[in-house]
Amino acid sequence: MTDDSRTGPPRSGGERETLRAFLDYHRATLAMKCEGLDDEQLRQRSMPPSTLSLLGLVRHMAEVERAWFRRVFEDHEAPMVWSDRIDFQAAYDASASTRAEAFGAWEAEVEHSRRIERQADSLDLTGLQPRWGQEVSLRMVMVHVLLEYGRHNGHADFLREGVDGTVGA
Repeated sequence: MTDDSRTGPPRSGGERETLRAFLDYHRATLAMKCEGLDDEQLRQRSMPPSTLSLLGLVRHMAEVERAWFRRVFEDHEAPMVWSDRIDFQAAYDASASTRAEAFGAWEAEVEHSRRIERQADSLDLTGLQPRWGQEVSLRMVMVHVLLEYGRHNGHADFLREGVDGTVGA
């Protein structure tokens, strides 16, 4: 991995600024865990029978971003990226995927999510979570997605170490 160029969250700040900064920090962490690896290394699986790989995590997080921002606040019927139905597991199988495909989709969804958050007047903005059929706030969505990144960045730590021995941050 290259030098750590992530911007850390503020030591103090408002709720929205802090949530936004932590989300961006974790998004940058996932990208950093994949730096310097080729497609084959990014597709390297953790252990049979799991299909989990770094590239699979990037694909999964594109689905998470889409499901929790785009589908909640803009288009409840927006299709998932790698599944005809709401199947988050489908994204993990990156055996035929490339960095360009996975990162292209993920980066597009992250920018879409950022736009939705920036345009919202308040963290109290609500949207319909189509899988639950219930209203959720932007605050809840940001916390949920942040927790998803935290969990999966832990997986990314182990996956990266398995690929080339790189550990840390």
